[in-house]
Amino acid sequence: MKHLPLPVTGLVVAAALALAACSKSPDPATPAAPRAATSATAKAPQDGTDTADGIAWKKASSDADIEAAFATARAESKPVFLYWGAKWCPPCNQVQATLFNRQDFIERSRAFVPVYVDGDSPGAQKLGTRFRVSGYPTMVVLKPSGEEMTRLPGEVDPSRYTELLNLGMNAARPVKAVLADALAGGQLLKPNDWRLLAFYSWDTDQTQVLGKDEVAPTLAKLAAACPEGQPETAMRLRLKALAALDAKTPASADLAARPAVLAAVADPARARDVADLLVNFSEPIVRALAASGTPERTESLATFDAALQRLEADATLSRADRMQALIARIDLARIDLPEPVAGKPAPAPRLPEPLLAHVREEVARADREITNGYERQAVITSAAYLLEQAGLGTESDALLKANLARSHSPYYLMSGLAGNAKRRGDNAEALRWYREAFEKSEGPATRLQWGASYLAALVDLAPADEAAIEATTVQLLREAASQPDAFEQRSGRSLQRVGKKLQGWGQGGAHAASMTRLRGELDTLCAAPGRSEADRAACKSLLTPAAKATA
Repeated sequence: MKHLPLPVTGLVVAAALALAACSKSPDPATPAAPRAATSATAKAPQDGTDTADGIAWKKASSDADIEAAFATARAESKPVFLYWGAKWCPPCNQVQATLFNRQDFIERSRAFVPVYVDGDSPGAQKLGTRFRVSGYPTMVVLKPSGEEMTRLPGEVDPSRYTELLNLGMNAARPVKAVLADALAGGQLLKPNDWRLLAFYSWDTDQTQVLGKDEVAPTLAKLAAACPEGQPETAMRLRLKALAALDAKTPASADLAARPAVLAAVADPARARDVADLLVNFSEPIVRALAASGTPERTESLATFDAALQRLEADATLSRADRMQALIARIDLARIDLPEPVAGKPAPAPRLPEPLLAHVREEVARADREITNGYERQAVITSAAYLLEQAGLGTESDALLKANLARSHSPYYLMSGLAGNAKRRGDNAEALRWYREAFEKSEGPATRLQWGASYLAALVDLAPADEAAIEATTVQLLREAASQPDAFEQRSGRSLQRVGKKLQGWGQGGAHAASMTRLRGELDTLCAAPGRSEADRAACKSLLTPAAKATA
């Protein structure tokens, strides 16, 4: 699922994937879908309330909390369902609005020990390192012994999520072992083993099963090896393989895959089966299927756009997924736009007026009809991104500003306003919104992430403002000093980003006095009591240029 670009932490978090990648609860205005009844209300995990008719979440922010949860799992012979999320994250809000309040999921939750790790709870980032989870949301199924079995995708249709949860809970072996057997020939694998691989959340794998560069070729091998009697599983693997290709260094167009892919996408029933992939990854899939300017690209674009129009009109999909289908159509319309040039306004697409009118209509409908806070956080941020991508930046700004007071995490929307201003070349307005977003951000990990984003904007857009850069850095370092897990996972990457930006800013002796003072402030952070040797080493490296490799 795509939303406004958010502050990054070392890796670029593209307009967020529902992880991968990053407010849901059905309301009367949402078209009815053929799903299980949702009369019971699951308390949001951050409420910390166990309810008889909801999900009995065990909140965890320390190793002791986790060990207690596994002790319960062993005593009750149940697996553990670990949910890693954050209050501001739109995909997390989407999961809460469409999955955690479903009656079938609530009932199934009694068969596992549900554990919620809020990324902003004290010590949570250390748990993130332990379980190798980073992107919000990440959902992991583990044995009572602690062995990880599988990771579940956040973007999958909620109506089939319990089926996938059962697949993970009932798996005889972890996905890594299943993958090894599949690559060795797969003769003994059962259909559910192949489905486990096809529905595994490769976006949130964190290189546990495969290295980043291995994902696309490995999934392509799996698609080719999948038994003939499982065409839908094979197609899911094929589409994931195409989506995983690096757009910056794309492989040659997949000529062999194109006819089968286009046939599947053109078939309404088969396209509905992989709707989660089409609404989220159509642009990279089309890019991988056919080269720009070729008849094959034209055919692929037409086929995918027709499928996305059907999904837009499919009332069995959530409002967020239907909005994402429209975003995917705009992504396809922009597919051959030139890359943005630093310091210049981003190129805008030239879209047909009927399509622009449709975009405006759907955004206005969502803004008018959504009453649930979780759904609003998920859908309105997508709608603002949609407007901006369609070249309607002024309307995107207006939507975000109108929703600041209605959002439980307005700083996320402020980051969207900052990004919009930066793309149109209004640096002063961009910095104002980046600063306000940081000031309003909440939670230790989130504040480091938003602060790193503000500092990066200052260095990029106002490098001569030494006072602001120095003051912001000092504030971030002092906040980090109070956090025991400041060098773990997302928080650690935020600090690494700060260090990298400052090293570039001070390169060649520039801003020498400021850099000297900041190194002194950093020394205080590194020497703080309770830091491990690994933390101290990571701390000292922040403002120390990496040694150049020698031949």
